[in-house]
Amino acid sequence: MAGQVVVWSPEALEDVEAIAAYIERDSVFYAGAVVEKMLSAAAGLNQFPESGRVVPELNQPDIRERFVYSYRLIYRIDPTRILVTAVIHGKRLLDDATANRLAEK
Repeated sequence: MAGQVVVWSPEALEDVEAIAAYIERDSVFYAGAVVEKMLSAAAGLNQFPESGRVVPELNQPDIRERFVYSYRLIYRIDPTRILVTAVIHGKRLLDDATANRLAEK
């Protein structure tokens, strides 16, 4: 399974943009650092896709997450790709809309 392509859903990219906009209010530098770390963490998933933990709210082995600073980078392992589906704050639980995103892709 290693070596799959990592793909970002449009919703996950919107999540990252919203996080960056929020952080930029206090620090443009830190916002850039957080986004860079998120992109780097996602890019590394293609080599070790099962390195993230199973998302506790769903308990499905193909839906996992990695923490980047205080954010949950949530992704699904498919046979041909790794799909980053959401990025949410680590203190938030998955809401129904985000859980549905994971099921639909």
